[in-house]
Amino acid sequence: MSVSGDEGRRKAEAALREGLRRGEFAPGQRLTEAELAERFGVTRGSVRSALVDLTNAGLVERIPHRGARIREVSFDEAIQITECRAVLEALCAAHATRRATDAEVAELRQIGVDMEAAVAAGDHLGYSTLNRSLHDWLTRCSGQLPAAKLLETLNAQIVRYQFRLALMPGRPAESVKQHLAIIDAVESRDPDAAANAARAHIASVMRAMASVAHEDTALPWVSI
Repeated sequence: MSVSGDEGRRKAEAALREGLRRGEFAPGQRLTEAELAERFGVTRGSVRSALVDLTNAGLVERIPHRGARIREVSFDEAIQITECRAVLEALCAAHATRRATDAEVAELRQIGVDMEAAVAAGDHLGYSTLNRSLHDWLTRCSGQLPAAKLLETLNAQIVRYQFRLALMPGRPAESVKQHLAIIDAVESRDPDAAANAARAHIASVMRAMASVAHEDTALPWVSI
């Protein structure tokens, strides 16, 4: 039986957000209520409500007489979004450095060890998954729920640019060094250094984005 009401709306929205994060939906792709309802096991009304929420979040756009589709983000807007990410990532890194327990810091260090191993093995998908774990750790341990929600939305809007960066030759090796700098700062309990390392990483992301701005090749799910 299909889930309806608020539960159905939340389920549909969560599934759509995760699909966007994983790159399962292409920019400009039409979103059909009936297909999504069947796919997620919810009612069409639940999908409709979820699409309204995602439209308000800037992830979906509704075209009169044509329905909903994934909103396309221009390169200039992607740069602006990434600039916002720099502020929020630095905030989360600083707060996480202050708040994280020793056990949580050990968990972060292990993520770093595993990231280095993934880069050495040329495991792009594994590295992508670990990268996601690292950024999730920062937002979770920061205790900054508003920042976490904003970052979720911002990252979903620029996912196609993230795909391209992750497969750039040499990008994972460069990226892992930046992530290890964040980990070192957190482990040293230096909030300012953690924030600076996070900002430096996002600055590197923006420089790399400029070199892939005009590529349209479809790429698998990976993130930076």
